[in-house]
Amino acid sequence: MTNSINEIEEAQVILVSGSNTTRTHPQVARRFFRAMDRGARLIVIDPRRTRLARHAHIHLRIRPGTDIALLNGMMRSIIDENLIDDLFIQMRTENYTTMRDMLFGIDLAQAAAITGVPEKTIRRAARIYAQAQRSVICYCLGVTQHIAGTGNVQSYANLAMLTGHVEQEFTGVDPLRGQNNVQGACDMGALPGVLPGYQPVADAGVREKFARVWGVDLPRNPGLTLLDMTHEPSGAAGLRQAAPVIRGLYVTGENPLLSEPSLNGVRKTFHQYDFLAVSDIFLSETAQVADVVFPAASFAEKTGSITSSERRVQLMRKAIDPVGDSRPDDWIVMELARRLGYVMDYESPAEVMEEICMVTPIYAGMYHDHLDRGWGVQWPCGGRDMEGTQYLHKYSFARGRGRFEPAVHVDPAEPPDSDYPFALITGRFYFQYHTGTMTRRTPILERESDRPLLEMHPDDGHRLGLQPGDRVTVASRRGRCRFVVELTDRVEPGNLFTSFHFAEAPVNELTIDASDPVARCPEYKVCAVRLEEAEPC
Repeated sequence: MTNSINEIEEAQVILVSGSNTTRTHPQVARRFFRAMDRGARLIVIDPRRTRLARHAHIHLRIRPGTDIALLNGMMRSIIDENLIDDLFIQMRTENYTTMRDMLFGIDLAQAAAITGVPEKTIRRAARIYAQAQRSVICYCLGVTQHIAGTGNVQSYANLAMLTGHVEQEFTGVDPLRGQNNVQGACDMGALPGVLPGYQPVADAGVREKFARVWGVDLPRNPGLTLLDMTHEPSGAAGLRQAAPVIRGLYVTGENPLLSEPSLNGVRKTFHQYDFLAVSDIFLSETAQVADVVFPAASFAEKTGSITSSERRVQLMRKAIDPVGDSRPDDWIVMELARRLGYVMDYESPAEVMEEICMVTPIYAGMYHDHLDRGWGVQWPCGGRDMEGTQYLHKYSFARGRGRFEPAVHVDPAEPPDSDYPFALITGRFYFQYHTGTMTRRTPILERESDRPLLEMHPDDGHRLGLQPGDRVTVASRRGRCRFVVELTDRVEPGNLFTSFHFAEAPVNELTIDASDPVARCPEYKVCAVRLEEAEPC
């Protein structure tokens, strides 16, 4: 996130895309409504008519996977109406001419045909966003989980730079992280090509710095993504063709045997491993097939930091001792390292954080005594006595000038056809979380949402003779699942929606493992399916 969550309340225009925010980030959604109470305009880009979309001043109800076509249409309209920020473009950006020339080739009528959004609505949304002094963009996994996810993200950055809605308060581009502490995991190097603080593995100077501290030589080549590790080379996306064979896997805090796409292929890959170890607080679907399970401690049983979507690092103190044989993550990792021949002898999480501060410039001031003073500190923070950074790029972008990166529309990898006529969209329900490892063990939450529902437009339901509560089998080219029908106008005719929380209906048996070529993020948000069987309720 370039800016802070509380700044949203002072924005004049809020553009939300690919985020069912009232369900997935309710505290952020609360800021949206507070801003609207103060007169802010809300623009929602979403194929579904969510609660947030119902409150929007403009709902751009795009066809799944058409963000780039929509945004290019909006930017073309902004240029046509001379609503660009000329000074910002000249002083702070590069490659604008290339971007402009690409946009001059955009036909708004064609953009409307691709997206399903009327041309006049595209122009109106573009005008409202560009003319405001303080406009903010918020997006989530509905933007990134496509084969064009990188292009989607670049396009939202292009829109912000084109209008100068970045590098100042109450504006910016704010991606909302999909899970707790995802931001912190990425900050600490849980990505295949970087070390902590997004320092490239390929940089010899970076490797030398970490080698001095850790006392080992580091590999110079990036590692594999999760998709590359869990799918066979012959998979639909042609994955891991030149990758090494993986013989063992250590999974911590993740449940890939329910959360990964094209799940039947993932199960086949897991059976080929020589060894699987899992660290978790419950026996997830993945833990149930592991050779070894390490009982991990919950958040309340350990001390450490959590980094939120807004780059805020907060200190969490242990409230109770670990229950039973469970152990904190740092104890498990250090004990594993010791038995593998590398001695880690950190005496406390605070000592680990001191090393992080030493080798990670953006975390240089995140000592525990600093974090303990208030509600945490936002990175980058260059020293123990510094306040952190409320919003990014105030004087310059990290790379110097912001670079416009033109993107062109790409159709989803598997659009509906005569054999599989529906587009399936996956996401989350309000009362359940991720693969239900914790929430489905909570009676109150399970009482509110205990069935895998399939949202279908009433016109499709009536045409197929379906009633609410009927059970249907949904099939794709990869598998089939059974769901309970819910007829609702939240989805358009021809679209279906469900979640991935339920092991009894593992929807990722249906989803496709096609992925974005840069980020390698799977296309969870759209695949072609059909209905095969139905049973009355």
